[in-house]
Amino acid sequence: MSHTIKGIIFDLDGVLVDTAKYHFQAWSQLGESLGFTFTLEDNERLKGVSRLASLEILLSIGKVNLSDEEKKSAMEKKNKNYVNMISQMTPEGILPGALDLLLELKDKGVKTALGSASKNAPLILEKTGLADYLDAVVDGNRTSRAKPDPEVFLLAAEDLSLPPEECLVFEDAEAGIEAARNAGMKTVGIGHRDQLGKADLLYPDLIGVTWSRISEKLSALGG
Repeated sequence: MSHTIKGIIFDLDGVLVDTAKYHFQAWSQLGESLGFTFTLEDNERLKGVSRLASLEILLSIGKVNLSDEEKKSAMEKKNKNYVNMISQMTPEGILPGALDLLLELKDKGVKTALGSASKNAPLILEKTGLADYLDAVVDGNRTSRAKPDPEVFLLAAEDLSLPPEECLVFEDAEAGIEAARNAGMKTVGIGHRDQLGKADLLYPDLIGVTWSRISEKLSALGG
């Protein structure tokens, strides 16, 4: 049985804004302070991963051992650097195509929500002006379980007063696509097929992606 999509849930990093470069710079600075180089290739392994798990990967790359206390302090240092960078963000930090799609959804009366693991999401939304285009925001400050657990998307559906099967999720990480599927939602992958092959629809980015186009494709899928 197909369901009419009435709500769209967006991941933040890599879908609506590009903060990946700031994460990379902040992790890279931390690696440098610990005496090793953290590369862009290494950074790929941190996509959609929690802060602590990211630190563990970074430390294994640099073959560095830290106590729990030192780990806590390292994460605080990384986050402080990252927050300093995103504090300088402006609406120019919104990825191409994202605003056009959000405006079209608003116009068509489709509800929109954010479903992100980022605890810094409120600051990013404020700096870019994206908060004005979203009906609900669920971020890392409200969730206790990381993707692929569906918690973040189920909370967003609840905030939109919609059943999960009437929600569509936009994601750029494999764990995010999995989380949305675990929530019983249809998915749009933004990125490459090798990582997002399980998504119902796939686009390299949001340029030229319209609600009409998506609806048509979902109908063809029986969604």
